[in-house]
Amino acid sequence: MVGSGQMTTIHWGPGTVTAVAVACGTVCGLGLVAIGYGAVRRAVRAEQVGLRRRLLGRLPADWTSRRFAIAVTVGVVVGALTGWPVAAVLTAVAGLTLPGLLGPDRAAALRTERMEALAAWTEMLRDTLSAAAGLEQAVLATADIAPTALEDELRKLAAAVRSGRSLPVALRAFAADVDDALADVVVSALVMAAEQQAGQLAPLLGELAESVREQVAMRQRIDAGRASVRTGVRVTVIVTLGMAVGMVVFNRPYLDPFNTLTGQAVLAAVGGLFAASFTYLSAIGRIDDPVRLITPAVAGSGPAPGGRP
Repeated sequence: MVGSGQMTTIHWGPGTVTAVAVACGTVCGLGLVAIGYGAVRRAVRAEQVGLRRRLLGRLPADWTSRRFAIAVTVGVVVGALTGWPVAAVLTAVAGLTLPGLLGPDRAAALRTERMEALAAWTEMLRDTLSAAAGLEQAVLATADIAPTALEDELRKLAAAVRSGRSLPVALRAFAADVDDALADVVVSALVMAAEQQAGQLAPLLGELAESVREQVAMRQRIDAGRASVRTGVRVTVIVTLGMAVGMVVFNRPYLDPFNTLTGQAVLAAVGGLFAASFTYLSAIGRIDDPVRLITPAVAGSGPAPGGRP
């Protein structure tokens, strides 16, 4: 029996200490995430335009809350299995970024489809105007048979015109919805024609449609060149991750130096270098959008609904 004056000493092994450290780091990280999420929701609710909101606006659109939750969960699991807090962080970051880097470039394909739809709608406007119809009537007529890629935006444009909103203001709102520099060029011509009763609009629309189709062809050539870059990135990422997972699963003793604090620092440095290289590979294949002619502020200006110029 152990006397009342004696104390029992608990000895924790290195694995237990590491697991506790990972659990504590995970809890602290989730707490910071919860605090940040609450702050973001409050900022959005109050419609405050600040540094935090501008930074959030720069995040990729495919970083949904579902992907974020999955990435954090996988990171926690990896951290618990390996006992490396840095591995948990790197895994969570990879879960957020790699799907967009390795998957198909859906944004480029969607933009090309919308540009083709814009060219088709411009040609429809030209043909309708050639039949001696007014601009407002042409917009309403073509909105009912709109191309699929712009169907929602054109129906919203027609609904705004039918509700009594002036055509120039409705067109500017349409440009804001489409959010494309080529759409701004077409809308600028239509707004000028609506406000100044410009003649010879049909030939101008024909030239604009031809220009848009040339832009589409150029975009497709660029996308074909980017495909080879994305393929190289996929091969590099898959080989790197496969080698890392293989060493962890089949040759874990070789990675024992990473169990120390110095090893975790080295792992963080190596992971940061890989992240920087992958980011650079993704950046060299990205195309900067041209300057917009119609900004959202300009699109939102104009007479209130119900009034006509």
